[in-house]
Amino acid sequence: MRIIFWGTPEYSIASLDIFIKSKHEVIAVVSQPDKKRSRGNKLIASPVKSIAEKESIKIYTPEKIRGNIDFINELKSLSCDLFIVIAYGKILPKEILEIPKFGCWNAHASLLPRWRGAAPIQWSLIKGDEFTGVGIMKMNEGLDTGDLLLEEKIKIDNDDNLNTLSEKLSILSAKLFLNATSLIEENINKNTNPQLTKQNTLGREITYARMIEKSDFKVDWGNEAIKISQKIKALYPRANTTFRGKNLKILKIKVLTSDVIKNEKYLFMSNYSRPGIILAVIENEGIIISTKTDPIILLEAKLEGKNISSKNQLIQQLKPSVGEYLSD
Repeated sequence: MRIIFWGTPEYSIASLDIFIKSKHEVIAVVSQPDKKRSRGNKLIASPVKSIAEKESIKIYTPEKIRGNIDFINELKSLSCDLFIVIAYGKILPKEILEIPKFGCWNAHASLLPRWRGAAPIQWSLIKGDEFTGVGIMKMNEGLDTGDLLLEEKIKIDNDDNLNTLSEKLSILSAKLFLNATSLIEENINKNTNPQLTKQNTLGREITYARMIEKSDFKVDWGNEAIKISQKIKALYPRANTTFRGKNLKILKIKVLTSDVIKNEKYLFMSNYSRPGIILAVIENEGIIISTKTDPIILLEAKLEGKNISSKNQLIQQLKPSVGEYLSD
């Protein structure tokens, strides 16, 4: 089948790669325009565009797609069977959805209709969901409201963060996309329509995964320990606090529950009621910090201008004192 692939970030690459290696023909790629990076104002191509260039695939990077008549006419001229869309970055308008012969299909990284929107992986981690997954849906004009062709659920492991869970879901998306394309092709050959499931029949709550904002990355030590932990995992590696006026990225922590604190090595911890206070510095363990509820132990972090460090190396780097305060 003749496919136009829509995608932008690293997350999309597994799906693009699997279609390039398949029997199908990727006739073009649509990606977001090159972006300026903070240093040097150099324009950087998206990961998807970079792969397409290496594979000599026709590339489109329109600044806008809605009402872009020249771009729309160009897409029509390609006689495409399917649009495959994964993390492109914009909602496709009706005039584009109607172009391919057999529809536009999107892989969304959640168990729809939970976490419709821009940041489903982050919000599944922030809210401590036990499961997530990928759904392949036929796109319509709404925000992730299309009917589902395929879906697969996976468990979120305790050690998962944004990087590890994104990698799992990216690989799963690629697998399901290829399976979905086979199903669509079978139905075309039989002159039948694929069997789709409406999201409102699944008995799940509708929630929205808004875009992550700059303010979200600040760690609020006045929050519950488990919520702080979930946020650090969800925003890895960018959740941060301030220590002695410098930015400190918090990469890995462990919540010290009441059962754990009974261990004799924690008995000498200072008892500060204010969240964000260093309660103890323990060799071969880490730095213990107070929260609204249980204390946490800081296992891995990156101080502004320094390399990532952990445990003793982190203690030597920060030279923290009991009673010091980490601000949000």
